[in-house]
Amino acid sequence: MIRFLKSLRQLVWIFILTATTATMAQEGEEALPDDNDWTHIVRTSPYWVSQGVFENILTIRRWVLKESGYCSSADRHIIFDMRGQFLAWISDGDDREATQRRLNETRKSLHDKGHVETWVPGDAGQTGYPFALSCDQPHVNIDEAVARYLGTIPGDRIWGAWDDLSFATSGQPGALHDALLYVSEYRNSQNRLSLPQALPRYLAGQILIESGAQARAHSRADARGILQLSPAALGDCEIASENTWHRLAQIDCALRLMNQNARNLEPVFQQRFGHLPDSKRNRLFSLLLIQAYHGGVGRVQALLEDPVLSKPAAYFAANHERFTAGDIAFGLIFHNLGRDRLGLASLYYVADVQLATEALCRTPRLKPTEFCEWK
Repeated sequence: MIRFLKSLRQLVWIFILTATTATMAQEGEEALPDDNDWTHIVRTSPYWVSQGVFENILTIRRWVLKESGYCSSADRHIIFDMRGQFLAWISDGDDREATQRRLNETRKSLHDKGHVETWVPGDAGQTGYPFALSCDQPHVNIDEAVARYLGTIPGDRIWGAWDDLSFATSGQPGALHDALLYVSEYRNSQNRLSLPQALPRYLAGQILIESGAQARAHSRADARGILQLSPAALGDCEIASENTWHRLAQIDCALRLMNQNARNLEPVFQQRFGHLPDSKRNRLFSLLLIQAYHGGVGRVQALLEDPVLSKPAAYFAANHERFTAGDIAFGLIFHNLGRDRLGLASLYYVADVQLATEALCRTPRLKPTEFCEWK
């Protein structure tokens, strides 16, 4: 009996050691997705499919923001592939289940007709492929936001003081745009910022997308103000509760946070993409800073240096001539969808900021200015 127990204990230890060894052997390796999982399509798609993805995503997001094109009716879904290419649209069903059935029928039909190599059915909480985007989703009215930002209506103009900043007067208030330029130029004169030249322009676009340029914008997640700063960000910038909505403080804080992100991101970015031509490198860095503002600088940094997540970056760095800066920025996300909480919303945010920025630079006031020179 004692000999039997010893043998049993030996078998148990052999099992434990075998399992531990197998676990250690797999450490650091990525689990392979199931062939029927949408992430399998992402993982097996060649990196070259990201050619043109930036402009393609801008196109479908423009339809949403402008309620135009295939989103001229809100009761629709548009379907697109890994390249962001529009494939089809459907009218929504009477309920969510009916809409999902129509989406899956369309996905299968696109596959049967050879428009996509494979398809994956979607379901509640499960992403399908080709991807689908609802036209009915919250978004800012770009035209109204632009007018508010430019101070078209006197009531939208501002004045005030924050820290060592003092902008306009109660008798002669200024536009939010002028306030942004003032804060940016003043901090640059103090050598407190080291940001790409285009960054203030993109920050203007962020103001439009984050809040519609409304001072009292307040999200369910308790983000506040024109730049939707979280309580943690407000605390980092030492903005007291009574100044939560202060627009000069919000701009100053956002620039400070952007600058911190730039300092953290620049070393690994330069190591990966420092050989790119100046204009492309600066454009890419600006887009990644917008991404970092939305999803966290650590996540963007991982896209450049993590052993698994940086594989697309290595390819794009070696073959950058074939891609625009926007394609590279989006390609880093597209080929990592489903990892590290990276999703399509990450792409949509940057696309929306780009579209808002372009809308600003089409206005008669800003179009001829240096602010809108796309260098």
